[in-house]
This record gives sequence, structure tokens and C-alpha cells, in this order.
Amino acid sequence: MKKILIAVTNTSKYPDLPRPTGAWLGEVVHFADEFYKAGYEIDYVSPKGGFVPIDPASLQEDFMSDVDWKYYTDHQFMTQLNESLKPEEVNPDDYEVIYYAGGHGVVWDFEKDKGLIELAEKIYSNDGYVTAVCHGPAGLLNIKDNGQNLIKGKKVAGFSNSEESQMGVTDNLPYLLEDALIDKGASYEKGDDWSNFVVSDGRLITGQNPQSAQQVALDTLKALGK
Repeated sequence: MKKILIAVTNTSKYPDLPRPTGAWLGEVVHFADEFYKAGYEIDYVSPKGGFVPIDPASLQEDFMSDVDWKYYTDHQFMTQLNESLKPEEVNPDDYEVIYYAGGHGVVWDFEKDKGLIELAEKIYSNDGYVTAVCHGPAGLLNIKDNGQNLIKGKKVAGFSNSEESQMGVTDNLPYLLEDALIDKGASYEKGDDWSNFVVSDGRLITGQNPQSAQQVALDTLKALGK
């Protein structure tokens, strides 16, 4: 059985705001939990490797489910996460899925990271799956397949402009993900704000928001025949 690769951000702060960011814990662990239960081994990769900041907003009581607490209090898991691999340390042939977890930090370091792009392109070309949730689809914007954008003409979900406006940081982001996906030729789809919404298009599976992370995992497992 091949492994699962989860991509996470290294960005810990909004560049022009005194406001922390990072990976959204639930988007990492709600996906990972389903694959651990299915018997998979998971590795974590980030653009720079090493430390992965957790967005403190994702640790608020209202967001912390039993699954979140299970992993947040697991010393072994948190150590592995914070010793994330660099892209050049990863052999893409070992993985059948790459999953881009979100959190606002990824809009600064996923889009143009050549290492992550090359990993995803290789995994996809090996008949693997490319998956993402919330802001994670920022990592899909520059992935190519046979010379054209992977997401061109494909159904893709991701954090919506309407959800973004409710976060109060629209003017502090380098781009709005919904707009960027459409600009790259994706057939963008969305559900109601903050509802579980996932779309699949072949070996591309994406979810809209933190509430969709578990479903992305379940749909990917189903596609894998697990």
C-alpha cells in the first residue's frame, strides 16, 4: 500500500497585519484520521520543511472536536507535523494521494512552490489523486498536466469569496481563491457558506471549507476502493 502525503504551510503571520495564521488544525487531522483508520501511513511536507504553525483560530473551543483534541494532545503526531519534510526529501513514487490542507498561510507559500508543484504533478502522472480543502486549492493553481493547467475545465471547490468576506481579511490577501481558481480555468463550484461541500472530477477531489475536510478523505478513500 502506498502512502498519503499531506502538504501544510510554513507561514505563521499575515505579512502586513499583526495577526497570526498557519495550518488549520481540523483540515489536517479530520482528513488524516480517516486514512489512519484505513491503515495508511501519512507523511507531512511543507515548502520549507520543519516547523508548521497552527492557526490559533482553529484551536478555539467551538472548532475543537474530539478528533481535533485527539491529535492536538498526541505528542508523537505533533512532533511529526513539526518535523515536516522538505519537498526534495520526498519520493513522489511512494504516494498515491497528495492532500493540500488549508489555513490562510497557504495563500502565500503554496501557489508558487516549485517543490510541491513537482510532487503533485508526479503523483498525478502516476495515476494518483490530487486533493485539497478550503484554502488548500491554492496549491493547485500552477500544477500542470500535459502542458496545461490541471484544473482547467475541471470541477473544483475551495474557500468562497462570500466566506472570505466574513473573515475580515479580504484586503490583506494577495488574491481571493475563488477568483484565482476561475482565472486558471477551473469550473468553480460551491455550496452554502460553511457547509460540507466536496466535488470530484476524476482524480481531483476538493472541498470548500474546514467543514469539508473529512468528506474529502471519505470521497478519496471511496475512489481508491477502500
